[in-house]
Amino acid sequence: MPRWLLYTLLTMLLWGGWGVLSKPLSSSVSSWQMLAFSTLGILPVIGVLAASRQLRSGENPSRGFWLAFGSGLLASAGNVAYFQALAMGGKAAAVTPLTSLYPLVTIVLALVFLRERLNAIQGLGIVLSLAALYCFSGGEGAALLSGWVLLALIPILCWGVSALLQKLATAQASSQRCTLAFLLGFVPVALAIPIWQPTAWSLAGRTWLLLLALGFLFGLGNLTLIFAYGRGGRASVVTPLASLYSLVTIPLAIVLLGERITWREGLGIGLALLAVVGLCWEKRPSGQAGP
Repeated sequence: MPRWLLYTLLTMLLWGGWGVLSKPLSSSVSSWQMLAFSTLGILPVIGVLAASRQLRSGENPSRGFWLAFGSGLLASAGNVAYFQALAMGGKAAAVTPLTSLYPLVTIVLALVFLRERLNAIQGLGIVLSLAALYCFSGGEGAALLSGWVLLALIPILCWGVSALLQKLATAQASSQRCTLAFLLGFVPVALAIPIWQPTAWSLAGRTWLLLLALGFLFGLGNLTLIFAYGRGGRASVVTPLASLYSLVTIPLAIVLLGERITWREGLGIGLALLAVVGLCWEKRPSGQAGP
């Protein structure tokens, strides 16, 4: 097995575990607390990236850093909304593939601001993503504007803009520097949360362990994604594969959490997975960090 494929599969496994682990935690702590406390699990990955020798490479490392840092800030907001969608009753097996449609936002923004062209496969991905959203909404327009489905639109938006910023950042700086800045973007948000949000520090030891594991899975997945690109993986292949981490979340949620999928949700999941592949299909390679 090629090394890049191994690291890509590891990224899918890590992010898939992040997706399913979020569900039980969403009933134990608030969404804001999940982000704040899980950020502690990201710190070891930040330490590894900070020691990289590739941090100063790139056309404009400083500009790349701040673009990626802003990407991390937006992604952290998207993560909170993702956690809250789970807390409102959304199934991990349904919320994860729905929110993985965030490349739809990235493509639309790239068309408008970067004057990029839409290829035929991406166009098909857009159609499939709209069909998937219709399935998850229950087939009624009113349902789309209520419950966890509405909340799931926030991470789609935040992660979509975040991916565009990360794409711009990697054109200016190394992937290591951009990923470091991306993860550092979570730190100020995590530090600010206890200041303006009531925070319960006396959590059970198991809850603390799961929170640290949540952050570590997220951060390590970003690191293995870098390794996949660095070991010869083409972004046009690695990116859509890594974006299919819900293929790991879905069976884990069914087996470990006992979730049951309706036929409409199953159809929506299938359409969403196909849409992700189509949306991420690029003729020229471009890397991005984060779920």
